[in-house]
Amino acid sequence: MGSLTTKDFEALSDAASFKSILKSKLEPKKHGAILEGVHYETELLKLQAELVDLQQWVAKHKKRVCVVFEGRDAAGKGGAIRRFTEHLNPRSMRVVALTKPTEVERGQWYFRRYIKELPEPGELVFFDRSWYNRAVVEPVMGFCNDEQYKKYMVQVPEFEHMLSEDGVIIIKFWFSISKDEQLKRFNSRLANPLKQWKFSPVDKEGQKRWDLYTSYKEQMFSKTHTSFSPWIIIKTNNKKEARLESIRYVLSKFEYDRKGQSNTTILPDPNVVQRYHRMINQID
Repeated sequence: MGSLTTKDFEALSDAASFKSILKSKLEPKKHGAILEGVHYETELLKLQAELVDLQQWVAKHKKRVCVVFEGRDAAGKGGAIRRFTEHLNPRSMRVVALTKPTEVERGQWYFRRYIKELPEPGELVFFDRSWYNRAVVEPVMGFCNDEQYKKYMVQVPEFEHMLSEDGVIIIKFWFSISKDEQLKRFNSRLANPLKQWKFSPVDKEGQKRWDLYTSYKEQMFSKTHTSFSPWIIIKTNNKKEARLESIRYVLSKFEYDRKGQSNTTILPDPNVVQRYHRMINQID
């Protein structure tokens, strides 16, 4: 194994010769990682081109599309949303990531502050956490009382049924991460000055209260997984794989113009993307 030189690059004639030189010069593990990275970036660009076509179709037909991203901290929700939205037209797309409710909002109906963020006709809206804060995070961390929680759990299916009946298309993702992988990502955030802002005391408590979090998550699935608004579980221990497959799932749900023109598969991998069922094996 040797180092790549200027002469190596000057001798390149096509992609095949580049791959051949990489294979001869690099350790197998590093060579494999580079090829995997190139494949990921290539597939991502193709899928993002499909998303552009989907967005144009949504705008043309005045559809209202709401994509909800939920999951434990560090599961990769924000990174996935960035890949979804990177090349979309900001005029007909929004990302919603609300901070904690104000004093006024705490005195209002719980769903009110989310209703005003729902998509307009022709718009795609991506929720980086949503009204499901009250299903898991709030009761686990003591941010709501038992009465508020129980009332909320009764109202969620009714709320989403009204949205569905009115024509709002809701896609609900649960990004599933293992406990060990979550801890690994927390440590990575703390070691990176550019990502330390992502780590909070709530994140730390997420590891300590893992089992309680799991209990509330399962209650959420059992009471809010419906035919009109099902939960789609994405295994996210491999972040890049999760991004590609979640995009594929969204694309697969619509019959938009030019669908499949980017010459990549639109159907998601069933080993990564699964519709919730109480008997499926979950990593979190």
